[in-house]
Amino acid sequence: MKKILNRLFNHQYLDRAEAGEIMKHMAAGEYNESQIAALISVFLMRSITIEEFLGFADALLELRTNVDRLQAYNPIDIVGTGGDNKNTFNISTLSCFVVAAAGYKVAKHGNYGATSVSGASTVMEQHGVKFTNDVSKLEKSLDKTNIAFLHAPLFNDALKVVAPVRKALAVRTFYNMLGPVVNPIMPKRTVLGVFNLKMARMYFYIFQQTDVDYSIIHSLDGYDEISLTGDFKVINRKGENIFSPQQIGLEQCEEKDLSGGATPQEAAKIFDDVINNVATKAQKNAVLANSAVAIQTINPDLTFTECLSQAREAIDSGNLKKTFNQFLLYNS
Repeated sequence: MKKILNRLFNHQYLDRAEAGEIMKHMAAGEYNESQIAALISVFLMRSITIEEFLGFADALLELRTNVDRLQAYNPIDIVGTGGDNKNTFNISTLSCFVVAAAGYKVAKHGNYGATSVSGASTVMEQHGVKFTNDVSKLEKSLDKTNIAFLHAPLFNDALKVVAPVRKALAVRTFYNMLGPVVNPIMPKRTVLGVFNLKMARMYFYIFQQTDVDYSIIHSLDGYDEISLTGDFKVINRKGENIFSPQQIGLEQCEEKDLSGGATPQEAAKIFDDVINNVATKAQKNAVLANSAVAIQTINPDLTFTECLSQAREAIDSGNLKKTFNQFLLYNS
């Protein structure tokens, strides 16, 4: 690691194979926390290259727990990179449950928040969810409730090893970028929220080389999801487009409307308000917009209005509440 760090400190780069080997050694516990923190810090000072990113991702996917049989359900994941420093409520996670309530299969890959009060795993834990990597239990959840939750550290030792360092640093790292592409199921459908356009371009380049049906979303004021605080960009196989909230039939809101609160308990209360259909209009609309993009990723021939209607029906009919309660029965 000393040699590696000296190279990186001298502005050298890793090739894909080298990056993969480093990640494997890290997973094996061969580096201490100070060394890991130093490595992470390099990529805070400069952008990660495509080769480095792919190498790290290759290793994480190679080391993942095998849950390949869940691929038969062809689920979608809705995930943000995090790191936008906006501390929004759990919009992506709620959107996953809305899409499940609308009748589609979802495999949510999540973790504790590294830069926000409440990550996906945080809010699940607040609701008594017991994390598991038992494929049979995950399959039953996916089969009976349309959704399975995969707590990232349980499926990859490399993510478990770095968790204390990420928590201590409490800043955005390249692991925020890796998380969305290392779902152990390796789903062929994904909605990925990013906090800047440079990152959107990188993911676009990567997804173009795969058979994944994707939608990359970015709000131009820096959110890693459709915030409705202003214009947002959607990049998919049909191209890239910028929309305003008004263009998709939803009201524009303000940053304060999307706050995730100051504690995990406050974040969980907002989560419950959406589930129970008593959230504010801004909170509900943000979830609807992200859910609609996911439904359209699954059904690219549907109009956005049709997808938005499906998402709204899932909430207003009570299906969202029913789906979430069923999920808790199978996962608590």
